[in-house]
Amino acid sequence: MEQTLANNANDGKATPGRIARLFRMREAGLIAIILVLCVVMTFASPYFLTWVNIRAMVMAFAVEGIVVVGMTILLISGGIDLSVGSVTALAMVIGGWLFLNGVDPWLASLIAIAACTGVGAIMGFFVTRVGLHHFIVSLAVMVIARGICLLATGGRPLGLFALPESFKFIGQGSVGPIPVVIIIFLVVVVIADFLLRRSTLFRRVFYTGSNERAAAYSGIRTGKVIFLTTTLCSALAGVAGVIYMARFGSAQPTFGLGMELNVIAAAVIGGASLKGGSGTIFGAILGCVLLSLVSSSLALMDVSVYWQDIIRGSILLTAVTVDHYLNKKRK
Repeated sequence: MEQTLANNANDGKATPGRIARLFRMREAGLIAIILVLCVVMTFASPYFLTWVNIRAMVMAFAVEGIVVVGMTILLISGGIDLSVGSVTALAMVIGGWLFLNGVDPWLASLIAIAACTGVGAIMGFFVTRVGLHHFIVSLAVMVIARGICLLATGGRPLGLFALPESFKFIGQGSVGPIPVVIIIFLVVVVIADFLLRRSTLFRRVFYTGSNERAAAYSGIRTGKVIFLTTTLCSALAGVAGVIYMARFGSAQPTFGLGMELNVIAAAVIGGASLKGGSGTIFGAILGCVLLSLVSSSLALMDVSVYWQDIIRGSILLTAVTVDHYLNKKRK
């Protein structure tokens, strides 16, 4: 049955071997771009290779990278989520509000992550049962979640300075020279990559995204796969929100505005197709590294913040164009 599915999914598509080669080419190209940019910036700024700047770059994409992992898996299944920034802020607000009302911060964090997971499950229900498109559902949830954040806080940040040091450790602490945030990020990446490569359930994510109808005819419960990936994406956004809460010691209702742009851009730059069926965790992380490197470079070169937004948007447009071209070549 799995072989039948593979044959159906590859009808009119590139063969698995060609897709694997395409991934390697995409990732090798990203590595080359990153290395060239590093060499250029080494000569352009004396501050680029300092430990402070390197640590800042890694910290900048590590937590957001957790969300990128969820988005990549969702894109592979054929979905998309525009609400990740709002859901991240929702986790911060729920966790912060509960803590200020006497709940233990660890329990408050678990409740916040569970609530975000529930948000993902609701989106999955509307996509798989009602039949709405991911784009519309996530757009609505993005607005609703942001509205809840503003309503619960009155539009003002929640100061969480009384958070215990044991909790702040997950966002501010280090194990030796390595920040805990990076350790958490690497654990999420390794687990997600292993599941996508080895787990039968997560391998079906590729089949569903490649050709949902063929996958369904082959006995795969595609609705279950889409529901799982949608829920997982929101859950990881909730995890990121909790880490941000510990890192900043506050819950900001406006946090995460525009995060969906960076997250989707990183995943697509790394090879995840907006049409589904392709992508790797490693590629997505390389996309995160590239975007963080570009942002750091622009800041060191004292480029206007407004130009930085234009450049990031242009990078996303270029990545989507390349993705569109590659999809046409596969047909």
